[in-house]
Order: sequence, then C-alpha cells, then structure tokens
Amino acid sequence: MVDCVVKDWQGKETGTATVDLKIATEENAAHIVHRALVRQINNGRQGNASSKTRAEVRGGGRKPWRQKGTGRARAGSTRSPLWRGGGVIFGPKPRDYTTKMNRKERRLALRTAFQGCADSIIVVQDFASELAQPKTKEMIAALDRWGVDSSSKVLMITVEKDETVVRSVRNVPTIKLICATNLNIFDILHADNIVVTASALEKIQEVYSE
Repeated sequence: MVDCVVKDWQGKETGTATVDLKIATEENAAHIVHRALVRQINNGRQGNASSKTRAEVRGGGRKPWRQKGTGRARAGSTRSPLWRGGGVIFGPKPRDYTTKMNRKERRLALRTAFQGCADSIIVVQDFASELAQPKTKEMIAALDRWGVDSSSKVLMITVEKDETVVRSVRNVPTIKLICATNLNIFDILHADNIVVTASALEKIQEVYSE
C-alpha cells in the first residue's frame, strides 16, 4: 500500500490517494514483470520477415558450364547461395512469435509494475473541464506545476479519452495518453513519470484488483 499526494489543476495539494494492489512477492516480482514485458514485445512482432532459398529464387535451372575441363570450380546453378543473386542460407521465414502467459500472471505483473513505480506517480484531480479548448501550452504549464518535466517520458492515464485533452497532448512526442482500462506493462516501465487522475486511479484499482 502506497499513499500519494493529490494535486489540483494549479498544482496545490488537495489530499491523498492510496494505491493498494495485490502484488508479487519480492523474490518473484522481477521475474514475473520481465516475463510479461517479453510477452508484450513478442506479441507485437509481425513475424513476416521472409527470404528465398536457392529452390525459390527464379532461374538457375541450366548448368552454367560443363563439369570438367574449364579450370573453374564446378557449378550446377547460378542460384547457389555462394553466387550473387542466389538464395539465402538459413534466412528468416514467416513465423509466429506469440508468447502465452496466464491471465492471472499478466494481471499480477501489471499490478506489481504499477505499484513499483509509485515514486514516479503523480495523482491529479480530473482536469478535462479546466481546458476550455485544446491548448498544448496550457497542458505543458500544468505539467510544470505538478512537478513533471514535459521533456521526460510521461505516461498520462485518464478514465476516458477526452477530445480536448487528446488534442492538447498529441503534439508532444514525450507524452503518451491512455485510458485506465488499457494499462500495459511496456508503457508503465518505459515512462519516467506517470500522471494519473484520481478517478482513473480508482478505476485501475477496481479493474485490476483481481
């Protein structure tokens, strides 16, 4: 269980919020988080890299020269891997990189990673209503008031994607905005700072409690 300070739009402290999630034991935490991260990266691979073997390269059916008497090394095809324009030895072929992991383990890894980043979590009050119109400059100023460096990698978590907030942060390459129900292990570990709204934090604890 970790207590976090809640800040308003102006950066003033308005109370505290508790992050209380069931996490892995200290001995198993690093292992299960690593497995979940590897799984996400592997499952994101297309696996469609492909090269042709000597049997698949077009041409090369005729023997280039006779077997003996030319003084050159014997050759049976111009599509040998030793030749320019030939096939590829042990080249990549389409494959499935999918890695399986039990749902309970995935949830446990996600909770462990999120609570493990408690030092970099900044809880703020819902601020969508504070933006009358999409304004990146105001969003950057708010991050500064919250003590977040906008040039660092920031993960912003809200209950739902408000159009005004989306348009206010989409021009900042260091900020990624996701919904509370779309948490993933890579984004959590990749971020330097995690800005989460109070309602999103409640949603996270509700959805990922088990």
